Order: sequence, then structure tokens, then C-alpha cells
Amino acid sequence: MTVLPGHRFSNPRRIVMNRMRQLTAWLRRRDPVLAATRRAARTAVVMPLLFALCTQVFHAPVAATFAAFGAFSMLLLVEFTGPLAQRMRAHVALAVAWVVLVSLGTLAARSVWTAAVATVLVGFVVLFSGVVSSVLAGAATSLLLAFILPVATPTPLGQLPEQLMGVVLAAGASMLAVWLLWPRPQGDPLSAPAAQVCRTAAAQLRAEADYFAGRSRATAFRKCRSCAAETESSAHELRQAFTATPYRPTGLSTESRALVRLVDELTWLSTILAEAAPAVEDGPVGASESSEVRRAAAEVLDLSAQLLDDPNDSPERLLAGAAELRKALTALEDEAVSRMPTQGAGDASEPDLDTFIDSLDLSFRAQGVAFVVLQIAQNVSAARAAHQRSWWDRLLGRVTGAPDGPLTSAAERAAAHVAPHSVWLHNSIRGAIGLGIGVVLADVTGVQHAFWVMLGTLSVLRSNALNTGQNVFRALGGTLVGSVLGAAVLQLIGHNTTLLWILLPLAVMFAGVVPAAVSFAAGQAAFTLTLVVLFNIAQPAGLSVILFRIEDIALGCAVSLVVGLFFWPRGASAAVSKALAEAYADSARYLLAAVDYAVSCCALGPAAIQVPQEGRQAAAAARRLDDAFRTYLAERGAKAVPLCEMTTLVAGVVGLRLAGDAVLELWRRSTDRASLDDRAAAQKELIIMAERILRWYQSLADGLENEGPVPEPLDSDPRNNSRLVEAVRRDLHDADGQATGTGVRIVWTSNHLEAARRLEVPIAAAASDAVTRINVFGSA
Repeated sequence: MTVLPGHRFSNPRRIVMNRMRQLTAWLRRRDPVLAATRRAARTAVVMPLLFALCTQVFHAPVAATFAAFGAFSMLLLVEFTGPLAQRMRAHVALAVAWVVLVSLGTLAARSVWTAAVATVLVGFVVLFSGVVSSVLAGAATSLLLAFILPVATPTPLGQLPEQLMGVVLAAGASMLAVWLLWPRPQGDPLSAPAAQVCRTAAAQLRAEADYFAGRSRATAFRKCRSCAAETESSAHELRQAFTATPYRPTGLSTESRALVRLVDELTWLSTILAEAAPAVEDGPVGASESSEVRRAAAEVLDLSAQLLDDPNDSPERLLAGAAELRKALTALEDEAVSRMPTQGAGDASEPDLDTFIDSLDLSFRAQGVAFVVLQIAQNVSAARAAHQRSWWDRLLGRVTGAPDGPLTSAAERAAAHVAPHSVWLHNSIRGAIGLGIGVVLADVTGVQHAFWVMLGTLSVLRSNALNTGQNVFRALGGTLVGSVLGAAVLQLIGHNTTLLWILLPLAVMFAGVVPAAVSFAAGQAAFTLTLVVLFNIAQPAGLSVILFRIEDIALGCAVSLVVGLFFWPRGASAAVSKALAEAYADSARYLLAAVDYAVSCCALGPAAIQVPQEGRQAAAAARRLDDAFRTYLAERGAKAVPLCEMTTLVAGVVGLRLAGDAVLELWRRSTDRASLDDRAAAQKELIIMAERILRWYQSLADGLENEGPVPEPLDSDPRNNSRLVEAVRRDLHDADGQATGTGVRIVWTSNHLEAARRLEVPIAAAASDAVTRINVFGSA
């Protein structure tokens, strides 16, 4: 029989290659940027080498333990972002923190009560400090392990130098691995889709500029509609990239947080662009200044997209483009003032006035778009400038160019979360108390491996009691499976140390990949198998280590379940509802304060008025909401509220706050000086409108927090609107009969309030369904 060359022997290789491609494709679906795989591969190389160095060369078993777990936590549980130099500095800081925490843990382990109190204090400080710093937040689990390892395994103080030797070896090897082994790529998954939204929105704004300038109306109208569809589609893709996984799809750095805010702002920009797009081909034509504002905003968006694509590019061109946009806004306001009807023309001026007020709608939409674009430019430039921060500013989470000092900035961030409904505060208290109970329980029950009780408590404690209960069974099931696999391995190879050394890096690699690629239970099984191999290399114990491991993790799971029942019974859905309630109430108060600021500017001028403090409160509430929403995304199990509805509610807070910001920005540019009496009627109507909106959002907050009825959206109040128009009719001119910009700003302020009122419709629909689902979920 004739065998074709390569026919019989190419098939096995082709099969292997196909299997490898299938495995790679599966892994990329579960671990899209291979972040978990990269960390696992580094750890699989470094951890066994350090363990072998300490046990076989130095014959220092204590150092081997700390070197192995130090490398495990510094490589597998931590991945710092930013340029290589900044990552190296962060790893140095992590190593110093490990030295301090290991020393404190060894000292605190003298008695069970000092160990328990110290664990609660250190646990709370480590967990809560993450709210101040992205570096600390990313390293929280690693830092906790640095303290838990010595405090749960009391040793004589004489062994402290050997422990610290293991830590130093782990830190040095980890830094070399981060530098040389599979370096982390620069970039993030949000920059590209965010840049695409900027480009499509810029194209839509240019098309609208041509349309409102009267150029080729039919062609421009068709282009406006197609560009609006592309903008909406790209914004949807950006939102999908943000919520594609239950975990935040960016790092915890200041740059990544700025990009997260950028997602909200670009989503809001697409919303107002959809509302501002021309509905009919022969619609009204705007002033040339309105078109120029749109073109300037489009240029800023294009420059923002370029900066998002190239993080090393200088933000100077973007800042210059933003300055040009502000000049175009000033020209728009001046043009609106110049078109005011003259005073004293009698009844003939009234139709002109009505027409003028109607025409301000197009100018208002251009002004509103420009404001959001300026916010986007500010966030993009801040994100890229974050690369140039000093290590100290990065550690404390201080944004480059912030007016406050590092310690002031850190204190402000921490103070924002010292609130009853702060998810971060809840998580910090729950985790600290859970670990403290674990210390006491391990001592009282006489468990020989107290460290694993603590580790079980830390790993199983999740977002709520329900999911903690689920994770208890998953953790126990995974531990049991891992124990069975370990027993089978030991039964097959016995005490063959060579085979155990060969299996160790494979087990570490498996333990690093499967939690992200498969499940939490699979991760527990892989970790248990790794420990079985590790401890049987160091000190052969056979099946006894497996039995201890099952007992220890069961106790740790029980602690997590009890603490979860006391401190987190309803979970992230209820927490998001409370955070939403606070954010809506604070943002609505901020909007009213911004209108008060506008009213005061009418009388005293902006230079004499303090910026309302309600803005800081609204910003703090927004930070707490962001953390609650992150926890909601990360929470395992079924979601009580669909993601699309929760996103609508979170975006509503963004829109309400931006309305307040826009009113402040509008009146900060005011240079008019006028008597309070000259503007009294218009001021009164603005306050009435703002207070009406505030009452509605306060009712919404009550419904969300108490899971009660959601109020029906407010209808437009024609009597209030007519009174405002009549008041503006009297207030368009100063005492000398000269036109001023105050009347224009009054009308635009009322338009911002009207936009906040129209926002109630989608918010009410989403909130009503969310409250219903939470009630059903809670009673199930």
C-alpha cells in the first residue's frame, strides 16, 4: 500500500494544532486579554523556584513558606498598572508593606486576643484604605495575606529574620518576573471604543452644523440621521465593553477611573445628541454661531479620540481646542444678546420676543453639547496626565493638577465613604470582623492550621449572605474535589519527590487560570491541589493535610456565612438602591443650589458668590454609587435588577449632576451687574421650577430607599413657563434699556431644569421596575 507523503503523519500534528487553537480560543473568551493567564504563568515559574531555593539550597523551611506565599500574592493577586517604572515603585512599596505587616503579625500573635484585635484593626485599615488609593485597592488581598500568614501561625520572635528573608526573596523575584516575564501590555479595553464614540459624535456634530447653517439641507439631513445612528451604536458598544464581564473592565488607576467617568459622559453625550438631532428636513435654521460651536465641539472630540488612541501624545492640542470651544460659546452668547428685540417697541415687539425665546432652544442645545464635550476633554486630558504623576501622588490617588494637597485629597476621598450606606465601609467592617472571628475560632477549636481558616474566611466572604451561602457550598465542594484529586495524586506517585516537583508548577498554573476561566469552585479545587503538592514536598504528611484542609475551610466558610448574615443580608441590589436614593437626592439639591447660585449672580455677580457646597456632597454620593454599582456588577448569582435598568438609573444621576454643573458653568461666565429687583420675577420662577424638581427626586429617593411607590413623572407646567417668559420679557434689558446676557442665561437655565424634568420619564420607568424586582427577589 502506498502512503502519500505527509498524509498519515501530518494528521496527528494537525489534530494537536487544532486542539491548541481551540484551547486558545476558549481561553481568550474566558480571559480576553490573558491577564489571569499571564499572572498564573509568572507565578508557576517563580513560586516553585523560590520554594526549591529555600528548601533545597538554604534549608530554611520557614523562609520557604513566606517566599512561596509572598510570590503567590505578589504575582498572582496583584497586577499594577502604568509605565514599568511606576509598577516597579509600586512593587517596592508592596514589599515594604509586607515587611511591616509580617513583623506586626508576628508580634500580635503572642496571644489570641491581641491577635484578634490586631486583625480587626489591620483588616479594616487595609480594606478601607483602598477607597483612597488605586494602588492600595489593587493590593488589598495581598496585604491581608501578609498579616494573616504570621498572625494565624504563631512562631517565636527568633524566626522573624527568616520570615523576612522569605519576603525579601519573594519581592525581588516578583519584580524581576514583572520586568522580564511576559510584560504587561500598555492600554485598556475602553480607550478604543471611547475614541470611536468621540469620532462618530464629531461626525454627527459637523453634519448638524451644516444642516443648521442651511447648507445642502436634504443631504445634510440624511447625513445627520445616519451619523446619529452610528453614534448611538458606538455608544452602545462602549457600554457593552464596560459591562461585558461582572468585573470592572479597567484597572483601578486614576487613569482608568477617569475612563470610567468618560463612559458615563459619552453615554450622556449620545443621549443629548439623539435629542438634538433634527427631526424633519425643513426644520428651523440656527445662527451661524450655533454651527460654529458644533464645529468647535467636533474638533475637540476628534482631538480627544487621538489622545485616547495615543496615550503618549501631548494634551496641549486638546487643551487649545477646548479654549477655542469656550471662545465659540462666548460668541454664541454675545450673538443671542445682539438679537434681543429692542425695548419700548410696544406690542409689535411681543411676537419678536416669542420668536426670539423659541430660537434660543437651538442655541441652548449647542451650549449643552459644548458643556458635555468640555467635560469629556477634561477627563481625557486628566487620564493621560495621570501617567506623569509622582509615585506619592499615585499612591494617595491624587489627580495631577488638583488644587488640594495629597493628604487633603486622601482625607476627602475617605470622608466621602464614612456614611451609613457606603458599600466600601460595609465591606471593610464585614471583612475585618470576619477575619477577627476566624482568629478566635481557630484558637478556641484548637485547629492546627488556623491560617487556612483565615484564608477560607477571606476567600468565601462575598457580597451578600445569599451568595456567601452559595460560595460556602462551592468552596467546600471545590475543596473536596481538590482533596480527592490530591489523594489520587499521592496514591499514584507516593512520596516520589521528583514527580511532586514536576507537578508543582503545573498545579500553580492551573490554580491561577481556572478561577477566572472556569469558576470559583474550580479555583478552590486547584488551590487545594496546589497546597497538597506543596506541603507534601516540604514535609510529607500524606492524607492528613487533606483532612485538615477540609476541616479548616469548613470553619472559614461558616465564619463568612455568619458575618454575611449580620452585615450584608440583602446584598448589592439593596445597596445600589440606597446609594441611588442618596445620589438622586443630593444631586437634586445640588441642582437647586446651582439655581440659587444663578439667582445670586443676577444680584451680586459671580465673583461675590461662593460655589455651592452641595456639589461636593453630590460628588461624594456619586462616588459611593459608583462603588455600589461596581459591587453589583461583581456580585455572583442572579441579578435582582436587569443591567440595562440599573444602567439607566446610574446614568440618570450623571445627567442630573451635569445639569447642575452646566448651570454653574453658565453663570460663572456672567459679567452682568444688575439690581436684584430688576430680576426678582424671573428669579422667583426659576426657584419654583427647581424646587418642584427637587421634590420629585426626593420622592423618587424615598421610593428607592424604602422600596415604596415611585412617583409619576411631572408634566410641564405651562403657567410657570408663561410666568417665566413674562418675567424675562420685563428683565431682558438693564436700567438704561441696553440688552444684557442675563435674560439669555435665565432662559437657558430654565431649559436645563426642563431637561432635568424630561429625564424623569425613563428614570421613573426603570425605578418602578427595579423596586418591584427587588421586592420580589427579597421575599423569594
